[in-house]
Order: sequence, then structure tokens, then C-alpha cells
Amino acid sequence: MSKLFRSVILGPPGSGKGTISSRLVRDFGLTHLSSGDILRAQINKGAGKPSEAALQAKGFMEKGQLVPDNLMVRLVLNELSHISEQSWLLDGFPRTVSQAQALTQELSIDSVIRLIIPFDVLTKRLEGRWVHPASGRVYNLEWNPPKVEGKDDDTGEALVQRDDDKPETVRARLQLYTKLTEPVFGFYKNLGILQDFSGTETNQIWPHVHRYVQFKLTHTHGHAHGHSHHPPPQQHEHKEQQG
Repeated sequence: MSKLFRSVILGPPGSGKGTISSRLVRDFGLTHLSSGDILRAQINKGAGKPSEAALQAKGFMEKGQLVPDNLMVRLVLNELSHISEQSWLLDGFPRTVSQAQALTQELSIDSVIRLIIPFDVLTKRLEGRWVHPASGRVYNLEWNPPKVEGKDDDTGEALVQRDDDKPETVRARLQLYTKLTEPVFGFYKNLGILQDFSGTETNQIWPHVHRYVQFKLTHTHGHAHGHSHHPPPQQHEHKEQQG
């Protein structure tokens, strides 16, 4: 890949962000960094000693608290400094405007990909997720149901629903996501680098994300602060129902 490409992908829980990220990594050789992976990598340095910021973050996490914005930014920038000569995809960060501002002050982002999925589709998708605790196998009542309701295919053991996937928790998670991230999208829209992809299924959205990233990779020249040099393709709307 001749030009460096720095991008962010954001979407609500259950939006297929992980699937789309893995396909972008596969097809374009981007280095994928999620905020969770960054926290784990910085805290568990192996033989190396964690930084002061990582130790502070660990303290917040052990108390079940969110890592403050300034700490998260330091950890993310530290991780990104190790891959300054690579094209990357930052997944699930920034989550607040202060994080987005801090990131933009230090680095130029070429593109922010936003996945927009109707909340009723997300709710159904998340509430339909059941897991087999011992193996980690995940089932979804919509598109990957177990052969016998409530039982793992291989062992016949009972499936459980994670607290995160229970209806009341799903609604709370989606409301929190909207509250926190809407201002972030406004920030990136003002910079002219936000690109929306709407749909009800990952496989409907994916070809348009692929085409867009391919376009950006061939038209990204240098890193003018904050702004892309070429107008992106129009937003893609897909309203077909899942299934």
C-alpha cells in the first residue's frame, strides 16, 4: 500500500463493526486497533513495565470505572506511535468529543466510517444472542440458532444470555451510545471526514464500505490537517429487511 491511510470506525453495539473491521484488515492490510485491545496491550506489557498511564488506567478498570478521556488518549497515542509507518483502523475510539479533539490535535485522520443500523434491528440482534459459557460458542436466534432451543450443539449443555444482551441492558447501552457519540459525529462532520453507511445487514453495507475505502486509498495524498482532498461517494442507504 503506497499511501498511509488513518481511519476510525464507529457504530453502536451489534452494528457489525467487528465483522467490517476484520474484512477491511483482510482486504486492505490495515492494522486494526480496538480501544479494548489497546488497554490490554498497554497494561499487560509482558516483560516490559507498564507506563504510568497504563497503571492508572488499570486502577480505574479494577474499580469498574471508565478510564478518563485524557488517560485513554495517552494510551491510544502511545500505541499508535509504534505503527506510525502503517495504515490503521481505529475501532471504537474516540467515544467523546474531548477524545476526538485530542486525537485530531496529534494526528490527522483521513476518514471516519459510521455504521447506522436501526435501533429495532440492533435490539433484536443483541437480544437474540446466547452463549455456551464453557466453549465461548455464540448463537443468534435470528441467523445462527442452536439445533435444539437453549442447548449447545456439541455438548447439549444449557446456553445463557449475557447480562449485556438482556433487553433492559440493551436499551440502556444503545441510549448511552447515542448520548455519548452523537456529538463526536458532529465534530467529524464539521471536519468533512465523516462517511455514513446505513443498512440492516452487514453484507448489504460491506460492498459500499469496501468501495469507499478503496477510493480513499487511491485518493489520499499526504495528510492535510483534518480534511480529505476529494469528496467522498454519497451516503449509502439500504432499507431491505434482514433475512
